[in-house]
Amino acid sequence: MVNHNRYQQPQYLVETDWLEDNLAEPDLRIFDCTAIPGPNPDEEMRKQFPVAARSGREQFEGGHIPGAGFIDVPEELSDKSSSIPMMMPSEEQFVDAMTKYGITDDSRVVLYSQGAMWATRVWWMLRAYGFDNATVLNGGWKKWTAEGRPVSSEPCAYVPGKFTVKHRSNAIVGKGEVLEAIGDEATRLIYAHPSAPVFGREGRIMGSEYIPTTSLHDPETGVYLPASQLQKIFDVADVGDTEKIITYCGAGIAATNNAFALTLLGYQNVAVYDGSMCEWGNDESLPMMAM
Repeated sequence: MVNHNRYQQPQYLVETDWLEDNLAEPDLRIFDCTAIPGPNPDEEMRKQFPVAARSGREQFEGGHIPGAGFIDVPEELSDKSSSIPMMMPSEEQFVDAMTKYGITDDSRVVLYSQGAMWATRVWWMLRAYGFDNATVLNGGWKKWTAEGRPVSSEPCAYVPGKFTVKHRSNAIVGKGEVLEAIGDEATRLIYAHPSAPVFGREGRIMGSEYIPTTSLHDPETGVYLPASQLQKIFDVADVGDTEKIITYCGAGIAATNNAFALTLLGYQNVAVYDGSMCEWGNDESLPMMAM
């Protein structure tokens, strides 16, 4: 049973003071995961996929947490063979990237970004591939710089390492599982997109609750709200003791932030619909409802 007064799994969240005190730890791997969302530059594709993301590498090179590396989600951790943008990479692609980044089975990984959802996207991918020693920096880059903590422009020096996959098959779901969830009293669907753009069709998936991912954070500091406040937000979706919770958004990015917050609260039955509205909204056969 979830205790509403505190995070049940606080080990997945790390504070800025701890990180500054431990920057020199040899097994620590810190990564900026920032991507920059904006209107899709391809006018022909904009109706289907109104939002696109580009790499945040340029911002990273201008300044980052000392010692940190950069994880390029749009370019290196997305399935380029898919017609749907930002889909999960294959196991081979993911392992190749982790090896290059220097993430080994023994690493302790800290992820941050400008806005939490890019860090949680990488956190959720690591979770799906069985890596449980990753954390998200509470408040991310915004809080780190607001507190005047050290910033560097030096390149990362992590050496390549061996990464072992241990599949967690229930972390990512497809449209089939979402279809089955509609009308199923044992499953809750949560729409997490921070705004309500139109992905092919207006609206959201039938039977889902709208909990924008931005509502989970203090607007001034960017930190996650206290457990009791987060719980009240998710109570709108009546998560309770339901058997499964599926989060989705536009392209499976913001959805991971909601899934991460639910995991902090102790829910073990959370999945992310990877195709999200980029897939669902553009398939006329799939049921929708008004926002």
